[in-house]
Amino acid sequence: MIKKLKLQKAVLVLVLGVIALGVYQWMYLRKMSSSVYALEAAGLLFMAGALLLLYPVFFAKKDKEGKVQLNPDEEALKDKEV
Repeated sequence: MIKKLKLQKAVLVLVLGVIALGVYQWMYLRKMSSSVYALEAAGLLFMAGALLLLYPVFFAKKDKEGKVQLNPDEEALKDKEV
């Protein structure tokens, strides 16, 4: 399902955000002054992941009945075969 909705990149970016957050925690406990950069990177990755999760919602196509098609490419292929 994740592959069909094109959400793999979003999940990957969110996982990278969690890793960056862990790096921040590790650096903060070691009292490194550059830990704030890891926190900023984690925040940016979380925001990018959230936007990528919304991508299918913004670019979904509606059919004639007003229903949203999650995979318009597959629907077009089915229509051509019939």
